[in-house]
Amino acid sequence: MEAITRRRALWLLGAGAALSGAAVLAGCGETQAVTETKAGEAPVGKIVTVTAASGEMSGTILVDGSSTVGPISQAVAEEYQGLFPKVRVPVGISGSGGGFKKFCRLETDISDASRFIKESEQSLCGENNVGYIELPVAIDGIAVVVNPQNSVVGDCVTIEELNKMWDPSSEENVTNWSQVRDGLPADDFALYGPGADSGTYDYFTKVVNGREGASRGDYTPSEDDNVLVQGVSGDLNALGFFGLAYYEQNVDLVKALKVDDGSGCIFPNIDDVLTGKYPLSRAIFIYVSTQAAERPEVQVFIEFYMKNAAGLVGQIGYVPLPDELYEMGLERFEQRKVGSLNGADANYEFSSSPAAILEAWNNGA
Repeated sequence: MEAITRRRALWLLGAGAALSGAAVLAGCGETQAVTETKAGEAPVGKIVTVTAASGEMSGTILVDGSSTVGPISQAVAEEYQGLFPKVRVPVGISGSGGGFKKFCRLETDISDASRFIKESEQSLCGENNVGYIELPVAIDGIAVVVNPQNSVVGDCVTIEELNKMWDPSSEENVTNWSQVRDGLPADDFALYGPGADSGTYDYFTKVVNGREGASRGDYTPSEDDNVLVQGVSGDLNALGFFGLAYYEQNVDLVKALKVDDGSGCIFPNIDDVLTGKYPLSRAIFIYVSTQAAERPEVQVFIEFYMKNAAGLVGQIGYVPLPDELYEMGLERFEQRKVGSLNGADANYEFSSSPAAILEAWNNGA
């Protein structure tokens, strides 16, 4: 995946533009895009300024993780560095799972995640004495997309049909459209989706297949959502899924389907993603290590993040949280409220909804 130099490049990547001067970093099977930010590169709405407690700040805040949350952290980092130019905030993208591996080894300060931290990751953090503060930052939907020229599938797909296509038992057994829905042609389909380190993959498989991480293996995976867009746009019989923001950037290249979980076909529009009516919607998060939280530049960055996320996420294609969640999130950070709402039997379909998070917090969780 290519490294980019400013937030505007995220939009160019979504449109499939090539960028020069990019460096690719790879190691241990993980792909990471490290994004350095420059202030004032793209127009934004009114920014809520914050001030440092004392003196001029400097240092580096290391952020890594989800490709879904990355553009939000990138946008916040860009504006933050406009106020505090001596603080560097490189944003890496290695997937939610890859980000937590680094975070729980104290290699990063903040982990971007498009899902709750898993129990196994909580254990890894515990082994290394890494405490963390869980903060939702936006709401995202997962878009299920096909080639714009694909007219036979219609404009809606059911969760049951997606299960037929993506269930582990379907590998090498369900390979063409006629096996998914009666009346469709017997043309072979091709599948594209995020890799196993992605929180979007975890959430999608949880909702569609009933178990997180349960999926057929004969699909084209990539942590680079642009690869998925290009794959679907280049194959008439392709179907894929990725974060709604990337669909919004590529509406001319792919077609989003409505999704029916038994309550009718719902398109992933802002209102239905916010309320959770769209079946594939969830809150997305950042995690701040308690060690990093003691540093002044991190404290001011999180204050800036919580006060400006609502104004920035909509410009990137996400849905802002209710104001109360941002306010309570900042309070939880200031109080160093550690841990996760995710328990051993977490139901991501419910517990990652903004309403469920707000209810849990109001009940003292």
